[in-house]
Amino acid sequence: MLFQKMMGKGPASMISPSAPKGLWSWGRNPYGQLGLGDTTSRTSPVQMGTLATWSVVAGGRFHSLALKTDGTLWIWGRNHYGQLGLSSNYTISRSSPVQVGALATWSSVAGGYIHSLATKTDGTLWGWGMNNFGQLGLDNVIKRSSPVQVGTLATWSTVTAGKYHSLATKTDGTLWIWGRNIENQLGLGDTYHRSSPVQVGTLTTWSVVTGGLYHSLATKTDGTLWGWGQNTYGRLGLGDNASRTSPVQVGTLAVWSAVSAGSTHSLALKTDGTLWSWGKNPYGQLGIGNIISRSSPVQVGALATWSAVTGGWHHSLTSKTDGTLWGWGRNDFGQLGLGDYIDRSSPVQVGTFATWTTLAKGSVSQHSLALRA
Repeated sequence: MLFQKMMGKGPASMISPSAPKGLWSWGRNPYGQLGLGDTTSRTSPVQMGTLATWSVVAGGRFHSLALKTDGTLWIWGRNHYGQLGLSSNYTISRSSPVQVGALATWSSVAGGYIHSLATKTDGTLWGWGMNNFGQLGLDNVIKRSSPVQVGTLATWSTVTAGKYHSLATKTDGTLWIWGRNIENQLGLGDTYHRSSPVQVGTLTTWSVVTGGLYHSLATKTDGTLWGWGQNTYGRLGLGDNASRTSPVQVGTLAVWSAVSAGSTHSLALKTDGTLWSWGKNPYGQLGIGNIISRSSPVQVGALATWSAVTGGWHHSLTSKTDGTLWGWGRNDFGQLGLGDYIDRSSPVQVGTFATWTTLAKGSVSQHSLALRA
């Protein structure tokens, strides 16, 4: 399917093999979420500045977050609910990275639809932005324009965000979740929203968690894969379209190493390096050469050289062990980075680089970000 979307169409800025390392962005850009100093969308990766000191990156709906190697936090894009964390300037969007505060103690970041989350090196958890469903975890529904600590504990290890819900693990391997729950995405056996973190079950074996539009996925330390929440189009991978109110194992295999929830589709890697996908597929976001939705994991091609995966708003990005970057799915804003607006139903290499190291997490974004070594 070809999208001739001319609004916001800018120069492709095709990358060359000699381009420098650093942070790169492409795709939709009406609020400056690409961090390039303007609001022009890009169909190919463009480097953000000249710095090579970025270490972590994440994407929200219309905003982006990143950490530098010095532990500072930077953010840019839309700011109508304070999701940039810039205090009194909560209505002003930014088209270039702006530092959040002066601290150099941040360790991870996550972007939801209109909220942001981060952890510090001391193990504390922080949230800011939109909070209408309690997705900030602050025991209320008041939006915040500056980072506010979630509780008083200093035992958080990872954090991620869906559209209006949030997920995190602690250093003891427990899983905690909060925010919107109409679609059962909290996995707590009911449909009540939570404005503070609530533990999912009693297990201490959770390792990787990810949130989509209205569904959640996770792996355990034993290599098993679990899903819960809304299951239209089979996005949970359970072989049907029935939603689940609590975590349910996907198949019986214990060979899963990574998982990512896109808006309405899901992707995962196995320990043998193979790539698998399932869920909604009208734009080819499953990468299986067609637009047929799947309710169980289906292998993407036959290769066993995939190393990282992330799902966006109906599009997918992955990297291989050789450092190359690949994209497929919806491409109406150039979010695949292929220099055009043509959807792809199979993986296509983005440029010729073989030095990509990190892909941004962001299930609700129509823009893409990645780091190069």
